[in-house]
Amino acid sequence: MFDEIMQKFEDSPGQQDVIRLLLERGFSVNEDGRVVSGGIEIPNTGIAREAGVDRRVVNATTDAILDDDLRRIFRNISSVPSLLDLAPVLDLHAVTVTVRAADESGIVSTVTSAIADRGISIRQVLSEDPEFTDEPKLYVITDEELPGDLINEIRRLAFVRTIELA
Repeated sequence: MFDEIMQKFEDSPGQQDVIRLLLERGFSVNEDGRVVSGGIEIPNTGIAREAGVDRRVVNATTDAILDDDLRRIFRNISSVPSLLDLAPVLDLHAVTVTVRAADESGIVSTVTSAIADRGISIRQVLSEDPEFTDEPKLYVITDEELPGDLINEIRRLAFVRTIELA
């Protein structure tokens, strides 16, 4: 899906940058062509600055979204609050798993089951969609640090490429 969306903007790298930002941040586009997060409007100048483009590129991108089937996607995107960056502040622990083939089934359940089987409480699981990012990752935020043997067990799973602790 990500590739299909980006192809629609293949003639404008600036618009692709705006699309990428909207998808990464979970920003939607309202009926008036304004970028929003929930009911909060985000000024196009802020979007432009973050994407490294002129605000007119943001306007052109949102107009193109509303004039296309992309309207259905970008009218319904929402962001989810993440504990990932808050983990150290809240005395939580984060595990990041990068996989070899993100479209393989059972990745989330295998990793979370291994953790839960040890009696470790999972506070949040975030999984990046392989359709929207080049290197999707699985983030698991737990109440306590994972023991070394569990980290090694997860690392040995056939689908795991890397595992990072934070």
